[in-house]
Amino acid sequence: MHCGLFTNEVMDHFLNPRNAGEMADPDGEGCCGDTDCGDYLIIRIKVRNKKIFDIRFLVFGCVAAIATSSMTTELAKGKSLEEALKITDEDVIHALGGLPDNKIHCSLLGPTALKRAIENYYGKIEEYKKCVAYQD
Repeated sequence: MHCGLFTNEVMDHFLNPRNAGEMADPDGEGCCGDTDCGDYLIIRIKVRNKKIFDIRFLVFGCVAAIATSSMTTELAKGKSLEEALKITDEDVIHALGGLPDNKIHCSLLGPTALKRAIENYYGKIEEYKKCVAYQD
């Protein structure tokens, strides 16, 4: 069943976004945006035992941008960092039951922002290791 251009799943994630909002002291943060259409996404993660323990997003964008951001966080939450890095645009589109072709390029920012958040987390770990090694 569809609501106009969007599936019921897209509309559900748009009207009831999961994991939206701020996060204090994230372990990693990643951003992605398309300046041509104006959609912009920030994903923040907390990591425990090499798994995404908590995840939050802030997005400026259309129905599809909100829905895909919400679904990306749902797909990533509880996954190991390795598993989360494998989440693709196609995984998000499939989980939402599809997107109109004209909404894919500028709305699907989640997997890129997620990968950047994980890379940011790994970068902080490396910096911490350097600091500890320097102090020894």
